[in-house]
Amino acid sequence: MKPRAKPFLPIEAEMINPMNFIGSHDLFVWEGNKQKRLEDIFTVRKEGNVNSPENIVVVLRGDTSRVKRVGEYMSSGTIIVEGDIGMHCGNFMRGGFIEIHGNADGWLGREMRGGSILCHGNVGDYCGSGYRGEKRGMRGGKIEVTGNAGDYLGEYLTGGEIHVHGNAGMFAGAEMRGGCLIIDGDARIPAANMSKGTCIIRGEIHEMLPTFERIGEKDGMMMYHGDVANKGKGELIVKSKIT
Repeated sequence: MKPRAKPFLPIEAEMINPMNFIGSHDLFVWEGNKQKRLEDIFTVRKEGNVNSPENIVVVLRGDTSRVKRVGEYMSSGTIIVEGDIGMHCGNFMRGGFIEIHGNADGWLGREMRGGSILCHGNVGDYCGSGYRGEKRGMRGGKIEVTGNAGDYLGEYLTGGEIHVHGNAGMFAGAEMRGGCLIIDGDARIPAANMSKGTCIIRGEIHEMLPTFERIGEKDGMMMYHGDVANKGKGELIVKSKIT
């Protein structure tokens, strides 16, 4: 990233996708409401010459916390973010690998279909979820977060796996339709209105909904069926201590 006169303006950068770095052609981003060449925002350096996106590694350095939509519709290759990244990273991702060494803003991996995302920091709200009004969220692939997650983690999760090693905010796994959601820390009101899928909470649940039916134990954890308020057939597996 180059120094910017207005560093708080968001940058729409969906073209930062490995397949777009094959050959020589101009790439454009939006800084606020102004279209600019990628070279106006970043110092761009290419090493080597490849003809296939799966062999391309894109590395982002600097203050990229306001750079949005990186890796949108990505199908192969690798993107490495050495710091924080803005909203909608990995939108509709179909393949490849994104690694974030800082924090990620909201809607990380929104409605992704495949590939994998690894975030070494915290993630904002709606990670792996569907966008507003969408009835299906993440449908395939894997998101792993070593820190904490915000609210509505995996909302409308339909397929794939989300694994958060820290805590999650409110309504993790709300409206789940399938897939697997694993939270190693605590969660508040998880799996509300889920119909299918598996939600595993290894920490403490706060304000667990009463609309889950206990069906037994598994590996020392309590197993529930529900959400019966939605005639759900989902599986909620929680630590024995519930507050």
